[in-house]
Amino acid sequence: MSTPQTPNSTEPHLSRRLTLPLLILYGLGVTVGAGIYVLVGTTAAHAGTYAPVAFLAAAIVVSFTGFSYAELSARFPVSAGEAAYVDAGLRSKRIALLVGLLVASVGIISSSAIMVGASAYLQDLTSVDSRILTFLIAFVLGGVAILGVLESVTMAAVFTVLEIIGLLLVLMYGLGGNPEILLQLDRLVPPLEGQVWLGIGAASLLAFFAFVGFEDLANIAEEAINPDRNMPRAIIWTLVLATLLYLAVVSVVVLIVPIDALSQSAAPLNLMFTDASPALRGGFNLIASVATLNGVLIQMIMSSRVIYGLSKQNQLPAQLGYIHPQTKTPLVATILVAAIVLALSLFVAIERLAELTSQVALAIFAIVNLSLIFLKRREQRTAIGFQVPIFVPVTGLVTCVALFSFGLI
Repeated sequence: MSTPQTPNSTEPHLSRRLTLPLLILYGLGVTVGAGIYVLVGTTAAHAGTYAPVAFLAAAIVVSFTGFSYAELSARFPVSAGEAAYVDAGLRSKRIALLVGLLVASVGIISSSAIMVGASAYLQDLTSVDSRILTFLIAFVLGGVAILGVLESVTMAAVFTVLEIIGLLLVLMYGLGGNPEILLQLDRLVPPLEGQVWLGIGAASLLAFFAFVGFEDLANIAEEAINPDRNMPRAIIWTLVLATLLYLAVVSVVVLIVPIDALSQSAAPLNLMFTDASPALRGGFNLIASVATLNGVLIQMIMSSRVIYGLSKQNQLPAQLGYIHPQTKTPLVATILVAAIVLALSLFVAIERLAELTSQVALAIFAIVNLSLIFLKRREQRTAIGFQVPIFVPVTGLVTCVALFSFGLI
């Protein structure tokens, strides 16, 4: 079986500095920042008040793949994780390279989508032109990503705590001002009508974008402490906490904010505070801006690590694997990622970016699940600690293919 290459001890290499709490906050940061703050409106445009059902459907699809990632990240704790999984499972370096490039593409495209939302929140806060803000975001966050992984992830962890505070603020303000919505939860249950479920299905593909990010953890496994134990735990906790937050927040928002207004906003959660005091409205806007910036930063970190990992496996030019001797970060790969993110965010619409991210991610997840199936069929027993039954990757494969196919209808 192919095994991932390890860095030469005489060369600069990534250092293991990330603890379990930092890994969980990293996963939550990219997942929560990417989805709930940006795409509630576009999801509600398709599913209306049944948007929480779309998020629940997406969570079910993601959960099986999440457990597959948990086992594989323990088996192969390296950068460019998916490429290593496919190389070992399918024994094809060409498919492994394709998957690695697709993973980097997901990070770059989703960063661009989140940056569009970040610019919208910041524009509401500062009244500065969104294009100028986009340039500034790309420049500043690219610089932060170059500084060092511990510094970048610690900053992202602080931002993640603020993200969660912001979502709790939405819940408290919404329920405090509208306690009667607790008696209207039946409005969230869809009828058995084909047209309604077609809308929920379309919304599920967008809601799936909100969960893209947990797999980023696999690509910083080379920088995690005790990855065989901590990586599975971090992935599972990330998905559980993100799902609970999503269902609660989306339910409150769609029951309070008019769907027409919600579906037309690039900064949808701001609409919850339309009648709030200027201080509260401004405070939430600041938190939302931080949340979306956090999503951009973490996806940039992930994408640059994938490109670095592919370079170290001799599948991309050696220059992309250059590690800065002081910061111990992939300098050239990070600059390349920041430049592409900037270009996409300036010229492609947010809904198209989200749909494309979901479609590419589903294709990757299907191939990763297939790789684990092949690994398990070849091996009767393994020495790793965390393992899942074979029905988990099989179900993950089937659900990913089903949702991908629905998106093509």
